[in-house]
Amino acid sequence: MRFSILAGLGLMLWTAPAPAADLPLFDAHLHYSHDAWERFPPERIVAMLRQAGLRRALVSSSNDEGTQMLARLAPDLILPSLRPYRSRGDVSGWTREPAIVEYLEARLARHRYVAMGEFHLYGADADLPVPRRMVELAKRHNLILHAHSDAEAVERLFAQWPEARILWAHSGFARPAAVAEMLRRHKTLWCDLAFRDDHGAGGKVAAEWRPVFAEFPDRFTIGTDTFTPERWPYVIEHAAWSRAWLNDLPKEIAERIGWRNGEALFGTGDR
Repeated sequence: MRFSILAGLGLMLWTAPAPAADLPLFDAHLHYSHDAWERFPPERIVAMLRQAGLRRALVSSSNDEGTQMLARLAPDLILPSLRPYRSRGDVSGWTREPAIVEYLEARLARHRYVAMGEFHLYGADADLPVPRRMVELAKRHNLILHAHSDAEAVERLFAQWPEARILWAHSGFARPAAVAEMLRRHKTLWCDLAFRDDHGAGGKVAAEWRPVFAEFPDRFTIGTDTFTPERWPYVIEHAAWSRAWLNDLPKEIAERIGWRNGEALFGTGDR
């Protein structure tokens, strides 16, 4: 009943779209990894982010030096997130590599972060010793978990740390109804919409996403996902595309998804 009432109220609001041409944005999914450094120097990256009109950008990298270069250059813009990857080669095997724990401990002792991730973790692998230790470190340092995971792994992460704040990358590439069900189950789960266009193709919000955004206007963020160097110039185009489909939402919801949710989640509203 709660869902149908909220969805109905939300659908009545779609007749009043927000003017979003100058809408600031919070990009909650960016990477500046080692294969991008020479092609796109830090100064150029920061210039692109500012040209895109971003208020803030959650950045991680493989290895962490990319994130630190950007954070030093633009501390007002860059929010550092620590990946459990020393290079791209760790993506597939990090969950069974004990040296990853030493790497994370060393970086946490040296730098400040707001999140742990984005990490790739699926199913029962979430309960392996290395991911468990990563979660313990995130808990100790009060970090948000940025999880590129299926629903099962997300459930296992919450079982390990019920109070965790999890940002579900790509919303698990799940259907809107499945995303909504996970959000109902977990009050400290947020969803990024990176690298999927099923919610805003053609500058219009898709019908099956509308009731989900109406029910959970405070639980979504946008993201570009620069997982390869070639995607970095797309940041500016993606920002324009995001503003276009956000313009199809009521102003308050557009602002929440566009930037306010990111500010609230990462506690950066007073920065």
